[in-house]
Amino acid sequence: MTNRSVLTPDALRALLAERILVLDGAMGTMIQQYKLQEADYRGSEFADWSTDLKGNNDLLVLTKPDLILDIHRQYLAAGADILETNSFNATTIAMADYEMSHLSARINRESAALARLACDEYSTPDKPRFVAGVLGPTNRTASISPDVNDPGYRNVDFDTLVSAYSESTVALIEGGADIIMLETIFDTLNAKAAAFAVLKVFDELGYSLPVMISGTITDASGRTLSGQTTEAFYHSLSHVEPVSFGLNCALGPDLLRPYVETLSGISECYVSVHPNAGLPNEFGEYDLGATEMAKEIADWAEQGFLNIVGGCCGTTPEHIKAISAAVAGLPARQPKQKTHQFHLSGLEAFGLEW
Repeated sequence: MTNRSVLTPDALRALLAERILVLDGAMGTMIQQYKLQEADYRGSEFADWSTDLKGNNDLLVLTKPDLILDIHRQYLAAGADILETNSFNATTIAMADYEMSHLSARINRESAALARLACDEYSTPDKPRFVAGVLGPTNRTASISPDVNDPGYRNVDFDTLVSAYSESTVALIEGGADIIMLETIFDTLNAKAAAFAVLKVFDELGYSLPVMISGTITDASGRTLSGQTTEAFYHSLSHVEPVSFGLNCALGPDLLRPYVETLSGISECYVSVHPNAGLPNEFGEYDLGATEMAKEIADWAEQGFLNIVGGCCGTTPEHIKAISAAVAGLPARQPKQKTHQFHLSGLEAFGLEW
């Protein structure tokens, strides 16, 4: 376990009260620019691996660590305050597709260590840089059947998710993560398992790191894949008391705006957003340029929606540089005052006034 100073939730909250922090941009988009081949993913250690490895971007922290470190440095040079670890698919569950579940802890640990190295290089007293250890949604869903002929079937259960997320959380902390980030949540039950695992690990360690939660509105319906509205999703996980609650992926800033505004109006914690660079075109590429995206983000900041902002699919250091410049000096959103009202959530949110 690292002996560095632990970033406490209150310390991060104090910083967020002062200014808008900038998150990095897409890792996958940057990796694609290198046009890596199967041999690049395998390296020497996995040259004889039994399955195809091309596309296993998380594995690159072992086989191409200099490449991942270079991408981290590019985002820091662009102005990012927070780096996300290259561990989006590094749970035992997702790595099973490559028969690499046993490497999950090692990959998470190394992904955090690389981001830690980059952040330490760029940190200054006036602008500290932080590592967000990413827990992705996995490639399974605990609340929806993958078989249309068997609605009751599930290909993963809560306990299996908790076990996988616990292992990843411990490894991310060992590697040097300052923050634990539950990202791109499409199934709230998966997120509940992740949150349970994280809090359990904190209890075992005897201290807590800040937690960020970021969900995904999948389309114009305004709902997550498991069917919840923004409000319902927020109330389903607000008991975790994250430092920030946010939205990312799936939509560009124009389509995401109403849901960001909704979240900003109800959230009793800080708000994070990292949208895609628009919707993908017919070639699967993203066309929204840095200047246009930054203009939209600046308006969000001026409206008082934001505390943390960055980019998801299709964004690059150019986008992050423009976004960083656009929000510099703009006031940070202040969380909604806690009311301690009674809230329930299914697919919709329900609040009881008294």
